[in-house]
Amino acid sequence: MTDPTANPLAKLNRQHIKQHFSHAAPSYDEAAVLQKTVADRVDERLSLTTIETHTILDIGAGTGFLTEKLIARYSNANIFAIDLSFSMLQQAQPRLKQARFPQLGNALNQTLNKTLGQTLTQKTAATAINADAYQLPFADQSIDLITSNLMLQWCDDLDAVFQEFRRVLRPEGLLMFTTFGPDTLKELRQAWKEADPKQEHVNQFIDMHDIGDALIRAGFGQPVMDVERFTLIYDQPIKVLKDLKAIGATHANKNRGQGLMGKTRFQTMLNAYEAQRQNKKIPATYEVVHGHAWASSEQLKGPNRNKSRHIELSLEAFSQQVKRQK
Repeated sequence: MTDPTANPLAKLNRQHIKQHFSHAAPSYDEAAVLQKTVADRVDERLSLTTIETHTILDIGAGTGFLTEKLIARYSNANIFAIDLSFSMLQQAQPRLKQARFPQLGNALNQTLNKTLGQTLTQKTAATAINADAYQLPFADQSIDLITSNLMLQWCDDLDAVFQEFRRVLRPEGLLMFTTFGPDTLKELRQAWKEADPKQEHVNQFIDMHDIGDALIRAGFGQPVMDVERFTLIYDQPIKVLKDLKAIGATHANKNRGQGLMGKTRFQTMLNAYEAQRQNKKIPATYEVVHGHAWASSEQLKGPNRNKSRHIELSLEAFSQQVKRQK
């Protein structure tokens, strides 16, 4: 059976991803407008949960947009900011080293931080760990909450990643994440298709329903998925590419072309993108998939589910039983 979450023709190069995000770390904050906005959305959703949190992982923390909000929301928790790129975590340090007064409310906490500033020794509010989402350096069932903001699109084996998340989450722990869906950068993908139809130039992104299925296979319960769409607008197509480069979001497929891109083909792509101009602006669509699921104590689906209280009955046997009851 083909796994829809792992495209063998579009395997991602982890080293390539790491290098590009490390190179982009100094310019990331200025260009990552969407990442900041989506981090706000995740924080809003966390406000609706009542989970008790002692230990939290923010996986793919980048420069700490979401980690900073976790620090403010869960002032008593042990928070770990995890990223594949050490350079990204270096950029995050100012956000991870905020003074905290655990028994005070968030508003008063922020006021005291601004008022007292450096007059108090700052406490490291979150610990940075340079690690891969595929291999988390944490014990089984040791984590209460995992968050991940726009990182999972850089993982080509969601089954493996979700299994690792499930391993470290305690029973009834919560996973809350965002990732990109298939319509992301559809304008740029179409422009490249016209200019170079034989080669993929934009990463492929996984459908929301396939992500939900992967959660079930990993043993998560009650997955909830929904989609939010954003359209960023630019004056010129080239500025879309510059923003992508500034945040490290380059084409990371292992089978991408290795040769130099000819000027003619590149200009053809820009012209094709220019033809998609709307209301005098160049659009860049992002389909953001929101998801959350619980580390259920019992798997309701999948080959490893607990069948001790389940009865398997064929459709024919069920029909006969219904007839007898009539």
